[in-house]
Amino acid sequence: MNWCIYYRGSLSSCNYTCAYCPFAKTRNTRAQLARDRSQLRRFCAWTRAQSNRIRVLFTPWGEALGHGYYRRALVELSQQANIDRVAIQTNLSAPLDDLQEASSRLSLWATYHPGQTSQARFLGQCARLEEMNLSYCVGVVGLKEHFPEISRLRQELPAQRYLWVNAYKRETGYYSAQDIHFLKSIDAYFAYNLHRYPSFNSACRAGESSFAVDGDGNLRRCHFVGQVLANIYEPDFESQLGPRSCPNASCGCYIGYVQRPQLRLEKIFGDGLLERVPTSFSWSG
Repeated sequence: MNWCIYYRGSLSSCNYTCAYCPFAKTRNTRAQLARDRSQLRRFCAWTRAQSNRIRVLFTPWGEALGHGYYRRALVELSQQANIDRVAIQTNLSAPLDDLQEASSRLSLWATYHPGQTSQARFLGQCARLEEMNLSYCVGVVGLKEHFPEISRLRQELPAQRYLWVNAYKRETGYYSAQDIHFLKSIDAYFAYNLHRYPSFNSACRAGESSFAVDGDGNLRRCHFVGQVLANIYEPDFESQLGPRSCPNASCGCYIGYVQRPQLRLEKIFGDGLLERVPTSFSWSG
């Protein structure tokens, strides 16, 4: 069986301070960073010992790409024979030259945060990824005050690069019909993210072929279900993988609902399902 793994170590720091972001607004000590680095090395060593085909998405609580040990790990994993894809969620503020040796199996899930960086600098980083011929998608949270910047960003990005919009769901009825029409003109698949899907007792690949792993190796079906099923560093952990229905009332995050087979999002994203890169895409305005 092929595995999709969401890895989140103990890193808990970010150079941005977005008000809407759930990531921790802390700064790690040297000792904490050393622990996170050790956890990452152990996880990478574990992947090398597996016979399964693996896809990994790093979903850190903050910005991991700013740390050299994450950049090195991404390059090494991209060159590893049993890794089909390795990707990371990032604000794209970090140096990128260290990624030049990565294979085409590396992909970046880049999010633009208005007010935290200039659009010109962010687009400059995207241009560098183009020069390096690295796969990436770009995204933004769909706050109404950011609509002008979202529109400019879409105009400036290469047409073949997908710009996704995460719906702001904290306020019921936040968007008008006109707002939704605008966001659909930016993101052809925005409607999938606009809703929280009723999910209790629904089929999901989470806990079977897809699972989340923390820095200590604890395996959970996904980031949104707290129950620990096993530990990947124990020899019998695979026995705990199997079909499971969702225990939550609803699911509204891409990294969660993308594993719901009834949505059939693999028809849109294909091999780019984990890192949110559509199989074929071209924005026509």
